[in-house]
Amino acid sequence: MNYTLDPELVPLLAARAGQAAGVPARERGDWRSIREVGSLGQAAMAALVPPVTGIRTATYFATAPDGARIELRWYTTGETTAPGPAVLYAHGGGMILGDLDAYDTLLAWYVAHSRVPFLSVGYRLAPEATGTMLAEDVFAGLTWLTDHAHELAVDTARIAVMGDSGGGAPAAATAVLARDRHIPLARQILVYPMLDDRNQTPDPAREPFLTWTYDDNYTAWKAVLGDTFDTADVSPIAAPARLTDFTGLAPAYIDTGDLDIFRDEDIGYAVRLAAAGVPVELHVHPGVPHGWDRLAPRSGAARRAYADRIRTLAAL
Repeated sequence: MNYTLDPELVPLLAARAGQAAGVPARERGDWRSIREVGSLGQAAMAALVPPVTGIRTATYFATAPDGARIELRWYTTGETTAPGPAVLYAHGGGMILGDLDAYDTLLAWYVAHSRVPFLSVGYRLAPEATGTMLAEDVFAGLTWLTDHAHELAVDTARIAVMGDSGGGAPAAATAVLARDRHIPLARQILVYPMLDDRNQTPDPAREPFLTWTYDDNYTAWKAVLGDTFDTADVSPIAAPARLTDFTGLAPAYIDTGDLDIFRDEDIGYAVRLAAAGVPVELHVHPGVPHGWDRLAPRSGAARRAYADRIRTLAAL
């Protein structure tokens, strides 16, 4: 099959290829290198977000099941005292990199344009944290948000969980935990989410366009799952595509790029949600790779994706 890159992204990927020329390829399993390079990349993408003003932030802490303190960052316009919606956010980074600071500008932008406050969760990363620990950290943020809803002017019936890329796994898993532990959740918003540890077979046709490679995917999932990697013992709370019962989950919004290695697992997740009677809105954007909206935020494809996400957030 022949794929065509969105013309607006051609110069961007050509520049990335030029920068990578002569640089030794990362070895499979070398999560430290991905973390180092990826952290620089997230900082560069944060600088591309159009600036906004008037967003207030505050820092809080939740407690994970093992007693660890999980940092939370609250973003709000400060405009209302009446109970309204809120979003719990899990940042991207393949579950092996990223932090709250790297997402400051993006979340402030979402809040400014949707008028919905966000609570960003500084969940622990793999391999320092493994398996279900990442999702439990995010769920601890949800529990904290519901417990403090009154003082934050949040309506507990209008809370959504949202995550992008690697944050999509603990975000989707938090939706599963919320169902199983009887915590109301209005919506799950998954932006090109990383959901399936079994996605390890390269697609040569998409190889030239990848910004997150199959080797990266192996390295990240191996760091998350440790000895359970490539076994039947993987919990769906670690890798949500392993879930077998989708009934009763929160309505979902999912978007992904056609040149993203997560495309098929994201479509598959949406299909299984829909088959279980869960309302789903799915967008597959043609001609764009993983993270295209962060890499080229002024492109037409990015503007369309952001408009759909803002519409979804504003409807909470």
